[in-house]
Amino acid sequence: MLATIDWIIIIGFLALIVGIGVSFTQKAGKNLTNFFLGGRNLPWYIAGISMVATTFAADTPLAVTELVAKNGISGNWLWWNMLAGGMLTTFFFANLWRRAEVLTEVELIELRYTGKAAAFLRGFKSLYLGLFMNVLIIGWVNLALISLLIGFFDITHIQAVLFTACAMLLVAIYSSLSGLLGVAITDVIQFIVAMIGCVLLAMCVIGSEQIGGITGLKEKVPEWSLSFFPAIGEGSGEAGSTLAISIGAFFAYIGIQWWASWYPGAEPGGGGYVAQRMMSAKNEKHAVYATLFFQIAHYCIRPWPWILVALAALVLYPDLPAGEEKMGFVLAMKDFLPDGLRGLLLVAFFAAYMSTISTQLNWGASYIVNDFYHRFLEPSASQEHLVKVSRIVTLLLMLVGLGVSMYITTISGVWEFIIQCGAGLGLVLILRWYWWRINAWSEIVATIAPFFAYAVTKSIGMEFPESFFITVGFTSLAWIVATYVTPPTDMEHLKAFYTKVQPEGSWAPVRQLTNLIGKESKLGSLVVSWLSAVVLTYSILFASGKMIFMEWYSAGIWVAIAIIAFLMLNMALAKTKILRD
Repeated sequence: MLATIDWIIIIGFLALIVGIGVSFTQKAGKNLTNFFLGGRNLPWYIAGISMVATTFAADTPLAVTELVAKNGISGNWLWWNMLAGGMLTTFFFANLWRRAEVLTEVELIELRYTGKAAAFLRGFKSLYLGLFMNVLIIGWVNLALISLLIGFFDITHIQAVLFTACAMLLVAIYSSLSGLLGVAITDVIQFIVAMIGCVLLAMCVIGSEQIGGITGLKEKVPEWSLSFFPAIGEGSGEAGSTLAISIGAFFAYIGIQWWASWYPGAEPGGGGYVAQRMMSAKNEKHAVYATLFFQIAHYCIRPWPWILVALAALVLYPDLPAGEEKMGFVLAMKDFLPDGLRGLLLVAFFAAYMSTISTQLNWGASYIVNDFYHRFLEPSASQEHLVKVSRIVTLLLMLVGLGVSMYITTISGVWEFIIQCGAGLGLVLILRWYWWRINAWSEIVATIAPFFAYAVTKSIGMEFPESFFITVGFTSLAWIVATYVTPPTDMEHLKAFYTKVQPEGSWAPVRQLTNLIGKESKLGSLVVSWLSAVVLTYSILFASGKMIFMEWYSAGIWVAIAIIAFLMLNMALAKTKILRD
């Protein structure tokens, strides 16, 4: 299956990654800020590429292949719809995260709230996110790599698990040594390798005799598969047609999900490893640029090589059984890559896997150590001791994540659980920056309420999007009631938070206690920046696709829209004054 040159490429890549990890050991070991935030000195392009690399796991091309197999290009709207929420983070929250100067997202809780409720919330979320949710994500990423290894090498499940365990151990070793700085640097290398591999695969497959280039691809694939947009109306979205969604589902995806749901990597208001990268940037300007780059690269640079291979798989492997459509990508790797490139693409998948796992391990350890161990168990611990504990926790998370992987059977099941159990929380995560009245009880109730609503809708057999509407509505009502029946956060504490972070929005009672009363609001310019950036990114995405398919007239229209959106963004961004050093 693999030639000598393939093994040389794989072994050389793994040695390089471990070498980088070892080289940053001393710098990462100075203190927790160095270990978890790279000393708060990452330039925007390193932080931005690291974000993109983390969202590119071994499962991502396979998931896109499955979406395209079922509903063509339009199937990607199941994740393309999240752009609005990502851009909201870019302009409304990136600079605030950096300005807050917290070590983790969870540490913000006690900067924003006070009292026993805030302490409880911080401790609970440190374990809920850092351990429970984290190992679920690690589990589905491991499951994707296991599926890839089985399909590519024709090996048993046990053998694939053992290979995955070895890969994860390697990642845990260099992550525990190098901290975030090493993780971010290796992310850059891994992303470049992963994208080169996917582009070369697309070129080999599309250029093959069986496909015959882009012209041949367009002639051979079903016409419905080339539509960029879903059919809006009463539709089931069955496989073998353009994605058809009901009005209710369309409203859920486009109008609600991006701001209402908590989801890893797409948290409303920022959060998780995205917030970690923003907090690790050199300054506020670098935090904003890093997040903007991440959104554009995430939606515009990555998907088209995957989509092209997925479309070709419709022609090459039309008889794949239901549920196995994603393996079309793996079969294309086996059948169309020559020696050397086969090893390079395997390295690309290993790189995608390693970048995600290394971030999950580092990010999860930051919550457990900083927000649980240091906050509640050893508040007087030295920085040297905390770094040692961080390295141990990184290795322990690896073991727990590997164990959980054995019990996860479907990636889609985990996705559904996470989306549904975070439905309704998103608005609180947004408003805690922009409304002074939000308190710790608001967030506690918004975190717990979705579980009750999800359990009820599941027990009566209600499906998405109806169940999603119910959960969002119940959670929203619950946290609004909780906000008004509980006392507000102590005003002196809010004054300190507002003075430090200086957020926009409804802070009048707090603002009066400070010397910032005359501060001019920039909300209008922020909204224009956000909307124009969303239009810009979608325009680049569609223009790129139209160019690939040689539909020049349509491409020209999207390019023109992109230029107009860019000019509007540039003018509005200058008025926001968020790009300060």
